[in-house]
Parts: sequence; structure tokens; C-alpha cells
Amino acid sequence: MVGGQAVMEGVMMKSPKGIALSVRNADGAIVTEYKPFETKAKKGTFLGLPIVRGVVTFVESLVTGMQTITRSAEMIGDEDLQEEPTKFELWLSRVMGKSVEKIVMGVAVVLAVALSIGLFFILPLLGGSLIFKLFPGIPQGVKSLVEGVLRLLIFLGYIVAISNLKDIRRVFMYHGAEHKTIACYEAEAEVTPENAMRYPRLHPRCGTNYLFLVMAVSIVFFAIVGWSDNFLIRLGTRLLFLPVVAGLSYEVLRFAAKYDNPLTRVIRAPGMGLQMLTTKDPTPDMIEVAIASFNRAMQDVEDAQKETTEGVQTADAE
Repeated sequence: MVGGQAVMEGVMMKSPKGIALSVRNADGAIVTEYKPFETKAKKGTFLGLPIVRGVVTFVESLVTGMQTITRSAEMIGDEDLQEEPTKFELWLSRVMGKSVEKIVMGVAVVLAVALSIGLFFILPLLGGSLIFKLFPGIPQGVKSLVEGVLRLLIFLGYIVAISNLKDIRRVFMYHGAEHKTIACYEAEAEVTPENAMRYPRLHPRCGTNYLFLVMAVSIVFFAIVGWSDNFLIRLGTRLLFLPVVAGLSYEVLRFAAKYDNPLTRVIRAPGMGLQMLTTKDPTPDMIEVAIASFNRAMQDVEDAQKETTEGVQTADAE
């Protein structure tokens, strides 16, 4: 299970043993950092149970993603990308006794969560309320579906909008480099820039697929939960059950990525189509960065496999 994420001028790769982050810095050199990491959603534990593991993985991905994006900007070494902390952040740092970096990260996470709630929860609820006032005859059972479709349309509009930004487009090119590298490895080909460039930039385990499934599963789930005319109750139930929706979506993603049949192809199709926006064809030098990150992430895995093999051979000899 190898995954990754595009960052500022680079790629983060995560293996079962750790996380590697590689970027091309302002001097044109590839810089790589690595840290051990093991998911808490381990098989045989409560956090590794179906649905629960999806929630754990979602939270881990959110935290790791924010950290790696911030760190990638620092590793580039481009002064134009470095932002001075605000007076508010400096004040929080003094009051809370935390480093400015941790405060900036905390503020970024809070703003990101607030933006997500505003765009994908409050806005669809408000839009739905307006539609239901204009068309009061809509049946109760259909209202949740209308609200869900609005949420999905807002999500698609958001993806289309940011895909037209120059800086985001480069991130999406690195996203394509990440997918091509992993696809090359999964095809058991030698992982080189030349080989990786021949593989598709779309991947069934992509986070884009997951986000689309969250939106799609939420439509069905909240239609089953039911409808309330009270705005605050509707908002509360959407937020309260979000972990359940995230966990269910994760299981659907795993199922659709593990098997290849007409059903799984139908499940994957919308997310794969959406990846046409969230990934772009990379340049060979971007592939080089992705491979550097991949090789470092897999090094500890290969070392562990080698030790296991040597141990078995020693036991057989004895």
C-alpha cells in the first residue's frame, strides 16, 4: 500500500514504514527528507476495524497533508514563498507557549476546516432552504437528495475553479507524476523516468476518488437519515455523521480499487473522470522528484523485507 500527495514543487510518498518528501529547490537540486510513520489503523486493533480505519486514515491524511505542504514550501528555499507570521500569530505564540511554526499550522488547519464547513455544509443548506421556499411542494424525502446534489455541484465547481490557477496547475502536474510513479511500480516495471512517463496519470486509489465518494455516499446516507426543517439540526446531523460517511466512503474506495469488474468500474468512473482535472501530465524532471521520494519511502520497507528473508534463510540453515 503505497500512496502519495503532490506538494509545492514536489511529491510526498508514504509507505507502510514512513513518509518521504522530495522537492526541487530554488537551485534546481532535489532535496529529500524522511521520517518513520506507521498508521494507528493497524489490522487486529479497534482503530483497524472497517469504517473506523477510514476515519483514522482521513484524520492522519489531513494532518500529514498540511504538514508536508508547509514543509515543502520551506524546503524550496524561495524567499518569495516565505510569509512572515502575522501579529495575531505572534501573539498566539507568546500566549500559548508554542513555536510560531506550530501556531501558523494550527491557524491554517482551522481556516481550512472553516472554509470546508462553509462551502460544503452551510452553503448547500442555505441553497437548499432557498430552493424549498421557492418550490414549497418538494416532498420531504427528496429534500435531502436536492441538498446533496447541491453539495456535489459546489464541490465540482470548486475543483474546476482552482484547476485554472497557475500555481495549482503545477501542483496537479506533480500529482500526475506521483500517480505515474506508483503505477510504474505496481506494474512491476523498473521505476525510471522513462518508464514512468508511459503509465497513466489516473489512479483508482487517488484522494480525488475518495472525496467524490464522500460526496456521493453522503447523498444516500443523509437521505436515509431523514430531513428536518430546522436549519441547525440539519447542520448538526451533517457534521455529527461526517466521520461515518468518511469511514463508509473509505471502504467503498478500497473495494473499488481492489477488484476490477463492471460494478467497481462504475464506482471508479466519476472519480477517475474528475482526476482529468486534478492531475496533469508531468514533465520528466517532475517524475525525477516523484521517484526520489518513492525510493526513499520504500527503502525501509525493502530493508525490512531483506532482514526477514535473511532471517528465514538463517533459520533454514540451522
